[in-house]
Amino acid sequence: MYPMGCFNINQVLLWEKDFDRNNLTRWCQKGLLEKLRNQFYAFPEYRQEPDFSRYVANRIYAPSYISLHSALSFYGMIPEEVVQITSVTTLKPTKFENAFGTFHYQRVKRSLFFGYEIKTMHNGRGLMFATPEKAILDLLYLNPYYKTERDMEELRLDEDFMQNELNKERMMEYLSMMSSKAMEQKVQLLLKVYE
Repeated sequence: MYPMGCFNINQVLLWEKDFDRNNLTRWCQKGLLEKLRNQFYAFPEYRQEPDFSRYVANRIYAPSYISLHSALSFYGMIPEEVVQITSVTTLKPTKFENAFGTFHYQRVKRSLFFGYEIKTMHNGRGLMFATPEKAILDLLYLNPYYKTERDMEELRLDEDFMQNELNKERMMEYLSMMSSKAMEQKVQLLLKVYE
């Protein structure tokens, strides 16, 4: 296997400045490479590697971190298995589909781009992942239709996690950094429902 896993054209040109870009198109046609998005590629062997699609999510649109339903599912906080990978970015919202999956990116302003940590994959690669508390806050912030107790119940968050594992202190610290009355009301409702 190739240690880089996924790469862009600029990395290739650093390695070999006279590289013919047409080779990439030919190699994709022959199945030797997979195109992830414009100028980003990966080797098809990596489709078998666990967590590689999450690594792709971080690499093809940066800065971004995995959050929302993808992070909630990863932490076992929601019962559903999430098919697409949802991330938060400071760039414009977008979506990519390729052989490794479907990747959605939702935008937050730069001041709200926090609350993530680096998680190490089994092969030593690092992934930028929202903490459980920030994944919930991102979900509530980016989906204004979560407003009532019933809406909070329909999130179907794991009650055991909410009562025993959620770091409420950290959540309140993040909430104060968001400086939003509407978010404070939503979080109070959420905590009331899951207490």
